Amino acid sequence: MTQDNHHSIHTCDAIVIGGGLVGSAVAHGLAGQRLQVAVLDEGDVALRASRGNFGLVWVQGKGYGKADYARWSLGSTRLWPQLQATLLEESGIDVQLQQRGGFHICLSEAEVATRRERLHWLQQQVGAADYRYEFLDPQSVHEDLPGLGPEVRTVSYSPMDGHCNPLKLLRALHTANQRRGVRLHTRAGVQRIAHANGIFTVTGGSDQPRRWQAPRLVIAAGLGCQALAEQVGMFIPVRPNKGQVLITERLQPLLRMPTNYVRQTDEGTVQIGDSMEEAGLDDLVRVPVSAEIAARALRCFPALRNARLVRTWAALRIMTPDGFPIYQQSAACPGAFAVTCHSGVTLAAQHALTLAPWIAGGSEQPAIAAFSANRFTPDTPIARYGH
Repeated sequence: MTQDNHHSIHTCDAIVIGGGLVGSAVAHGLAGQRLQVAVLDEGDVALRASRGNFGLVWVQGKGYGKADYARWSLGSTRLWPQLQATLLEESGIDVQLQQRGGFHICLSEAEVATRRERLHWLQQQVGAADYRYEFLDPQSVHEDLPGLGPEVRTVSYSPMDGHCNPLKLLRALHTANQRRGVRLHTRAGVQRIAHANGIFTVTGGSDQPRRWQAPRLVIAAGLGCQALAEQVGMFIPVRPNKGQVLITERLQPLLRMPTNYVRQTDEGTVQIGDSMEEAGLDDLVRVPVSAEIAARALRCFPALRNARLVRTWAALRIMTPDGFPIYQQSAACPGAFAVTCHSGVTLAAQHALTLAPWIAGGSEQPAIAAFSANRFTPDTPIARYGH
């Protein structure tokens, strides 16, 4: 640590702004490249998606209209066992990864038709050998999904899919990062980024101003990405999309595999969700939306009618205009990167094991050209969430 006349300056090899799943996974990978890393995080005042997500490690259906995203997601699921093993060794925390497959439930013929079109297109783009799925009659999946309701028309199954415990994942990343020497600075909301002579100086802190310096900077600040990226010459458009979740009491084993809408956690609770609202920065639970979520869950699994709800919450997804990730290095300030997506769980392995080595300068750029921020302008229309 060096000193100046005004404030202490913390020096390191890389600064990561954002301590959620995306920032923590990138920091984990950067530290794995033997970089000294500082993570700057707002703390619990942040609108953090990492503590409100569904926990799926998912491929089927993702990337419709942009097959690169399907390939990127599929690559991440293949890397996930390596990430799980590393986190278990370094943190002692089992994130409960299960990759036996997953189901998407269709409740109407219109949903079936849409699903068939989407998966057929994706398989053609990615390749039948890699992109595997099948449509199954509800009666044929009784052992994996017992008690499906009579309104269920069909289910699509893919062995590519799975789930984990996202809260344990965040804790495991923070614990493993500490073991790797990453310094997590909380209450460190960033106010200013300056760039001179190849060095970034970041000023932040809610108590008193603190400063950090490094030749590499990663902006992984969720909904704060756009304003921060502007300071280093990048246009990174993001917006919030609210999702609500219901959690039941612990139940006897019911679901052997996750579905797109209902999954049973390793702790026995059943997690229900998948609402989508354009509500700005409002992350309050709305009862009418909770009622819709519960009603659809009962159409899928009528046996849940007698389960008691113990928790509910809302969280804000971080969405780009087209719903796909942004990975961008600043042309104006080389060494500054923006990383943002709404699939922090699925893509955690890619972020730690593929993206971070490139940011560190230890590998060639991965196949991420399709996720450049250059595809957007201030006039780019916003697509409906569906990726």
